Amino acid sequence: MDVNELLEAWRTNNRINLFLLDEVSDEGLACTLSRRGGRDVARQFAHLHDVRLYHLHSRAPDLAEGLEKFQEKGRPPVTPDRETLKAALSASGDAVEAFLRGVVEGPEAGERRRGFRKGIFTTLAYFIAHESHHRGSILLTLKQCGHPLDRSSAYRIWDWDRI
Repeated sequence: MDVNELLEAWRTNNRINLFLLDEVSDEGLACTLSRRGGRDVARQFAHLHDVRLYHLHSRAPDLAEGLEKFQEKGRPPVTPDRETLKAALSASGDAVEAFLRGVVEGPEAGERRRGFRKGIFTTLAYFIAHESHHRGSILLTLKQCGHPLDRSSAYRIWDWDRI
């Protein structure tokens, strides 16, 4: 197995998140379909970061050091701005990449990392599937709230060879 191909799949997923974040208007970041205080678009991006940290804390705590969650139990929800989200997603994206590398390379890469029981591909698939689900939710929220992405940008997130 070529670890670089596996890691490139993760990097591409993260670049898509960052691209999408750049394409959402300021008004779009505040959009929500919830009538009961659910996540707006900005908080959906924050959720991606928080779930990454959840898994890092339990599987590779050293890689989560210095990275802060946006949503903690007992605290009111935080709606971060675009630049804070970009910095957080970049940092947690790098940490997940280091985690994945450690799962594949094992002791040669430093500390052995524990992925999902079903292996590295299941681990990677989980992260990408979860984030893809939320990208779809973000796109639907934007469309329903009258702030859809332009066609070119909406299709670009599917062009994994170029992004």
